[in-house]
Amino acid sequence: MTALPGTTGRRRLYLMRHGHVDYFGKEIQAAGGDSRVVPLTPRGRKQAIAAGQALSHVKLDRALCSGVPRTRGTAELVLEMQDNPAPQLEVDEDLIEIHGGRFGQVKSRDDVARVMTLHFERAAEPGARMMEGGELFDEAQRRSVNVIKRLLAEPDWHTALIAAHEGINRLILSWAVSGGLSAASAFEQDTACINMIDFDMVPLENGQVGTEIARIIVKAVNVTPYNYVKHGMNMTSLESIFAKEPA
Repeated sequence: MTALPGTTGRRRLYLMRHGHVDYFGKEIQAAGGDSRVVPLTPRGRKQAIAAGQALSHVKLDRALCSGVPRTRGTAELVLEMQDNPAPQLEVDEDLIEIHGGRFGQVKSRDDVARVMTLHFERAAEPGARMMEGGELFDEAQRRSVNVIKRLLAEPDWHTALIAAHEGINRLILSWAVSGGLSAASAFEQDTACINMIDFDMVPLENGQVGTEIARIIVKAVNVTPYNYVKHGMNMTSLESIFAKEPA
């Protein structure tokens, strides 16, 4: 198994959220509200480029995204900044954002942000879904964590990039710290942020070929290279995205 230099079995994952988008933009309106089509805004592209510059010297062995324009665009911009030959971008649809349900009656962008934030706070409740009729939080966590486990089971890499979504990243981070779904609401994920998670891998105890996770080390959370100290970033990411004017 390939491992980080200086270690015997450690692998590193750079887990990103996509850059800034406008969920009320013309693309999503033309698609009847289908958020899967929404692309990065110019602001989002600048954020992704800043992340790419921060990671430019990091040799990435693997790169994955959920496949929608906002994660694909973010990952492609990061890979374009690589000093070393970049890996081919892979798509795993199990990284797609938590499937949302019905918002109910909302009158403004602020209402949308409030409703979505409230549902993250209820993620640990039995049968909790991402809004009425949406996906179960525990099922979304299971499918996204399985992507990580499948990746870790594959040989010949030690550093990987994943460009995903706010909700999915919250669920992965909650799993990584053994915090259960109740921890999901605590992990703020600003647009184009970078999280860094290390995995110590050891041979399977039963003697079979393969490895398993012995320890998970969260090295960094919600790092934003376009504004490292987050000066002026006083809104949550949801509040910022749904604000009428860019924050």
